[in-house]
Amino acid sequence: MKLTHFFIIAVLATILSNPAHALSQWDKLNNEVESLYQQGDYNRAVSVAKKALQAAEQELDPDHPAVGTSLNSLALLYNVQDQYKQAEPLLKRALAIFEKSPGPESQETAAALNNLAMVYRKQGEYTQAEPLYQRALTIDEKVLGPEHPDVAASLNNLAQLYQAQEQYAQAEPLLKRAIAILEKALGPNHPNVAMSLNNLALLYTAQKQYSEAEPLFKRVFAISKKAFGPDHPNVALSLNNLAGMYRDQGKYPYAEPLFKKALSISEKTLGLDHPNVATGLENLAQLYRDIGHPGKAESLSKRAAAIRATAARATQE
Repeated sequence: MKLTHFFIIAVLATILSNPAHALSQWDKLNNEVESLYQQGDYNRAVSVAKKALQAAEQELDPDHPAVGTSLNSLALLYNVQDQYKQAEPLLKRALAIFEKSPGPESQETAAALNNLAMVYRKQGEYTQAEPLYQRALTIDEKVLGPEHPDVAASLNNLAQLYQAQEQYAQAEPLLKRAIAILEKALGPNHPNVAMSLNNLALLYTAQKQYSEAEPLFKRVFAISKKAFGPDHPNVALSLNNLAGMYRDQGKYPYAEPLFKKALSISEKTLGLDHPNVATGLENLAQLYRDIGHPGKAESLSKRAAAIRATAARATQE
């Protein structure tokens, strides 16, 4: 499972002069959303993000950038829970707002383009995603310069699009450039470095270049644990990826405890019915099939299927 970079657009500095109290409350709500997101408490974050959007819409013009920021943040939270149908219209509206103000070549527009492209990519709509990613990268390079962290994020996102289509030769140089930019700008142990390292490791794993992938996965785990604490969804993702690499090599005694730990973290932080929990169950079930324990695998697979079915119904509502 890939760690992905989904932009949270920073609270905008330019605000209207009259509704100061409302925007103060809006700022407070946005800070709470970001805190809950970092903790992996997505359900509570959604509730607060809806309040922030409502506050902005009640006090400001519907095309005010603050409304776009709230739309983007709420879409982020739907995206991380695989609720793409809820995220897509929010991002389209945010993009339309940002193209008017601050403008079509602004950082906010680039971020909204990246986020909308990610929603398309995750649904396999690659032809819709690619031009959005490329436009975002062009804006970032022009506005920020070629070595800005946002350029690295756009490179990483475009690389993931190519990885999803098994276009590894196109993806690898983008990821390496992103890592170099982030290490220089943010330091070697920043969470955004881990995101690009993770995706480069996945690229190597897909090509069975395990000796190149393993140290990268271990570094991702170390960075994520230090940055977020031991019980965060990003830590679970890093453990799942490392375990998956071991399973692919037939190193089952190494893989099993990592899969179990990842599942435990996901259940604790995201809830028993989250799609990431289903992924953890499916990974562990596949390992048990591989080592000849079909009974254990079946019970895990049934639980995962039930979670997927519940999530599918939610996205159709």
